[in-house]
Amino acid sequence: MSLRSTIDPKHEGSEEHPVIELRLESKPRDLGGFSVRRVLPSEKRRALGPFVFFDHMGPAEFGPGSGINVRPHPHIHLATITYLFEGEIVHRDSLGSHQTIQAGAVNLMVAGKGIVHSERTSPELWKSTYRLHGLQLWIALPQASEDTEPDFHHHPASELPEINTEAARMKVIMGRAFGKTSPVKTFSPTFYVDLSLKAGARMQLPNEYEERGLYLISGSVRIGQEELREPQMLLLKPDAEVFVEALEDARLVALGGDPLGGPRHIFWNFVSSSPERIKKASEDWKASRFPEVPGDNEEFIPLPEA
Repeated sequence: MSLRSTIDPKHEGSEEHPVIELRLESKPRDLGGFSVRRVLPSEKRRALGPFVFFDHMGPAEFGPGSGINVRPHPHIHLATITYLFEGEIVHRDSLGSHQTIQAGAVNLMVAGKGIVHSERTSPELWKSTYRLHGLQLWIALPQASEDTEPDFHHHPASELPEINTEAARMKVIMGRAFGKTSPVKTFSPTFYVDLSLKAGARMQLPNEYEERGLYLISGSVRIGQEELREPQMLLLKPDAEVFVEALEDARLVALGGDPLGGPRHIFWNFVSSSPERIKKASEDWKASRFPEVPGDNEEFIPLPEA
């Protein structure tokens, strides 16, 4: 079996810009009738802090009879973080979790040694027209925690700390930033913040983390002399003082943390520091040795050919 991607935390910076190291373009990916913009992993950069996967879902509008139908599939050695701006998704997993995530809330699923889950549109929304817009990210677990017991946590929007001013709103999704700490579990120094800026607002980003990035959701911003107007990610230089100025009303996320303590390998939905462990997980899924998802066990996504 050949691994499709290997994530190595080592990277080379750029001397061409005082604060920006790299610009990453998002690429469309089809998830079975639903297109997302994928930023990580990228050919230029495989990880940002502990984040090894970044999907921007939507904004999309679904008519009656259409929606999200991600069939049961497995994960190992990672945690998934789902955060929505609009709409909702129904999560089920092999632990028996059954949770609808709505805008502003967070679902954290810790795969650990192995979990299976599905993500679908609710039967009620399936009958109507609705919008969906959000982000799903993966975090590679530290090597010492890769085979931890699987777990699931839901945090409603009311639990996430916010800072509100006349010109800006900052919601801390994960980790610590702007003097606030999210209740969402982390496994290493991490930050992940939802930022909304009014036109003309200017703010400084936290610089206590070694690796940092900005991803534009909507609007336009300026970082130094660089303008960001499309859904793209800017990776920032370590220790640089970074100011973000909104050229119009804008929404973006800032994220990052400590780099991975060694390379990670990715094949399909599996992330691990061990290629052998990924091979075993692939064999186990093909042989139906993973647990089933209660209430959603009549179909599944088969292992792709390597």
